[in-house]
Amino acid sequence: MKAMILAAGEGRRMRPLTEHLPKPLLPVGGVPLIERHIVNLAAAGITEIVVNMSYLADKVSTFLGSGDQWGVEVVTSYEEAPLETAGGIVQALPLLGDKPFLVVNGDVYTDYPLDRLRDYPVASCGAHLVWVDNPPHHPEGDFMLSDGRVIAEVGASGDLQPTALPDAAAAVTFSGIGCYSPAFFAGCQPGKQPLKPLMVSAMQADLLSGEHYPGEWQDVGTPERLAILDNRLAHDDPSQ
Repeated sequence: MKAMILAAGEGRRMRPLTEHLPKPLLPVGGVPLIERHIVNLAAAGITEIVVNMSYLADKVSTFLGSGDQWGVEVVTSYEEAPLETAGGIVQALPLLGDKPFLVVNGDVYTDYPLDRLRDYPVASCGAHLVWVDNPPHHPEGDFMLSDGRVIAEVGASGDLQPTALPDAAAAVTFSGIGCYSPAFFAGCQPGKQPLKPLMVSAMQADLLSGEHYPGEWQDVGTPERLAILDNRLAHDDPSQ
């Protein structure tokens, strides 16, 4: 299995920290976010990694090199301007091959065991996504999850009426971690494109499975959240 780390965003909400340093290179607990992902992927036996980059791409490329220092092979996909999640993946598809691949957002911190997604049996045109409890800054969540299936978008009933939702359905937040079939992006044109419309289409076709992960997960999206996480890690491990 190959993996892709999403690292092309400008990190505007992280300013001024990202004025001269791209968000994936910001350290937490003394280790850049993107390095944590690479180390975790390698530990899961996933050693072929694609990284998309755009903002301050030269710094990302210089830091990554060929990936040898982590025992992996890193190739990069350059975007003249950030293409958003789906657009970046679509551009990188020739590098990812014709088998299901793993994707992880470069700006999250997690201990999710990525080996769970190795050779995951996603539907031929579908995806399997990891969901987490709704964080304080996103209390409403993104989608409803029930019995391993993504069944409704929060705030939009689609083909499902609220009364038809199972009692066990729970509103959850997308972690930025998932396994995708290349065919999930069939029909997408090159260019800027968000992921959510594709998620909704796959959900309506019953091609979107999911799992709830109750463990460590943080969206490191603002300087304040980064500082809180960094401080907590320092107290957990005083040597950092």
